[in-house]
Amino acid sequence: MLLKSVYLHIPFCHEICHYCDFTKIYYQESLADSYIEALEKEISMYVDSRKKVRTIYIGGGTPTSLSDRQFEAMLKAVARHFDIRDDVEFTIEANPGDFSKEKMNMLRLYGVNRISLGVQVLDDQFLKALNRSHQVKDVYETVDLLHQNGMENLSMDFIYALPGQTFSLFKETLKEAISFGLPHYSSYSLQIEPQTVFYIRYRQGKLTKPDEGIEANMYLHLIEEMNRHGILQYEISNFARPGFESRHNLTYWNNDYYYGFGAGAHSYFPGRRVVNIRPVNHYIKSIETGRKPVLHEEKITLKERIEEEMFLGLRKTEGVSRKKFFKQYHQTIDELYGERLNDLKEKNWLMDDGDVIRLTTRGMLFGNDVFQAFLLDGDPFGE
Repeated sequence: MLLKSVYLHIPFCHEICHYCDFTKIYYQESLADSYIEALEKEISMYVDSRKKVRTIYIGGGTPTSLSDRQFEAMLKAVARHFDIRDDVEFTIEANPGDFSKEKMNMLRLYGVNRISLGVQVLDDQFLKALNRSHQVKDVYETVDLLHQNGMENLSMDFIYALPGQTFSLFKETLKEAISFGLPHYSSYSLQIEPQTVFYIRYRQGKLTKPDEGIEANMYLHLIEEMNRHGILQYEISNFARPGFESRHNLTYWNNDYYYGFGAGAHSYFPGRRVVNIRPVNHYIKSIETGRKPVLHEEKITLKERIEEEMFLGLRKTEGVSRKKFFKQYHQTIDELYGERLNDLKEKNWLMDDGDVIRLTTRGMLFGNDVFQAFLLDGDPFGE
């Protein structure tokens, strides 16, 4: 099978962030033991031992919330089922301040070569408002510790357009973030999602975001400053020094296939997408009874694959190539989207060099509107 990327979800956290809507649960030692055991059993349902892959990504939740013993059990499970070669990008998400000496030693031992740090903002007051468990000093200490242990491929995630965050305060966080000199940064505007603390406060009128004009200025400043420091934008929300782009995330944006293991995880197989059971107890119970923990499967039609090819591909600054598109789908972009392309170019949301179609900076500000234009009407392929 053509799947070369693997995502594993660890749903445990010591604190639940007020903005997070991912599958997560407060850490419980016995439950985490059962979960790690179930996770390996699920992998065994799909993968023969030592499968060759190109990327592995362990996210959450907070993978580093596991005890040292559980953290190693998780890494051993990965090593038993996947061929961890030197050219495999192996990423683990982590919170600043979560690395014990033992966990740090395990990284090199088990082939982990990339860390994505959930920093979110470099301001203790805002970190507290987000219900983050770390402080700014923990970010400095963790980055230093990782560097001392030879871990150079680090990424920093941060959020902007936070409640109460002015443009000036955002500039300060961005300047400080860039001063770390890391090879990769991801930055997203705050989205207020249902079933989060922020959503409840928003509905009660107790929380407001900066207005759209300020949010847009934050984003434009983000792009300008990153590029000015040689950290080049390669996707709407991601920036890297050349050669440090996230190969795992490019799997998603390239519309390639991947495995997803764990509670609430998604897998993308040829022609179908599989969504796992979300509640942790139900996930474990399903596996203990010998059943794959599948909530539902959905068929991916040619129409849907083409739509996703366009709006995932347009997230990348390299855009979508007409030649590559035709080679893959035996359809031309212009036959499918001719009038819409012209409309988007007139709005200065798209640029077109004859082969490659890509978003303009203005188009990135209106990304959702652009992507909606690539939803095809009806069933043009008679599936």
